[in-house]
Amino acid sequence: MRDARATKSISGPTPRDILFDQIGSFLDKQGLSPDPAHYAFAFAVLSAPDRPLARAVAELTEDGVRLSRQDIERLGGQVVDGPPLSRPRTADQAVDETVDTAMALVVQTQQQVDGFAQMMRTMRDETRGFGRDLEKSAAAITQMAEIDEITRITTTMIGRIRDSEVRLAEATAEADALRAKLAEARESARRDMLTGLPNRRAFEEAFAERDPEAGPYCLAVCDIDRFKRVNDLHGHGVGDRVLTAIGQAMAAECAPHLVVRHGGEEFAVLLSGVGLADAAGLLDSVRATVAAKRFRNRDTDTPLGIVTFSAGITAIQGDETADAAFSRADRLLYVAKEQGRDQICAG
Repeated sequence: MRDARATKSISGPTPRDILFDQIGSFLDKQGLSPDPAHYAFAFAVLSAPDRPLARAVAELTEDGVRLSRQDIERLGGQVVDGPPLSRPRTADQAVDETVDTAMALVVQTQQQVDGFAQMMRTMRDETRGFGRDLEKSAAAITQMAEIDEITRITTTMIGRIRDSEVRLAEATAEADALRAKLAEARESARRDMLTGLPNRRAFEEAFAERDPEAGPYCLAVCDIDRFKRVNDLHGHGVGDRVLTAIGQAMAAECAPHLVVRHGGEEFAVLLSGVGLADAAGLLDSVRATVAAKRFRNRDTDTPLGIVTFSAGITAIQGDETADAAFSRADRLLYVAKEQGRDQICAG
């Protein structure tokens, strides 16, 4: 019994391990480098969650807002410039990489099936003509002379060709059906199952395939304000319905621009053919529309109160990457959050 308890104790994480992981996560979320001063500040916050410092940090970082340099220094910490802490891949990132690999296999398979289907159609067309011509030739030979052996051979050949034509037609139909299923699978991989909106993969593909002639382009990153409260007070089922309703409203108001659920309660909007001022005006109109909605819990008829979103929007430079544009819009989003939420910050 002593050995079993000892083994169980050794195999489980210790409080120190848990605190270390929490510190790493804290530095990662706040974009802080792994400097001893930052570790000390994070330790002071996380090791005493009931003290005024921890409560002040919790209030400042509500709804995912990052601490600013002024916030940390005002709370007695020190900010040292340096690259942010590099964290291990999250489970979501691992899933994304797995899905990316699966999508690559789907695309490769679909290309192979496309080639096979085209080959089947070509062979069917060619053999159909050959069989027709051979049948005419056999009839002419039979009329010219009673040559039993030639008649038997040509009849056998015609039968085999007709059988091949049927099999080729069946193979072509199967290849076309498989192509349709693969196309459906690719479309499903670009769609968010909860909201029905395109997902982050669809956004990345659309960003990469931008048409220079359709520019200028702008990117908005939107985040529902205090969404955690909705889940905590009313449950995740209600939260999912609110998330879906807001996403669908954004898509309708922003049409024909692309609106995707980028993850969690975050949406991204890729706008084409509009400048930054007009794009920001459109997003602000959408913001006002969402803020005017009055959500209720349909099970209890309890009002949910006003639900709003904040957004950061930026003009996409000619050849910059999606990560660069998204990072800039994301920073603007946090400025909007820090300034009071329910607003659009452009830059």
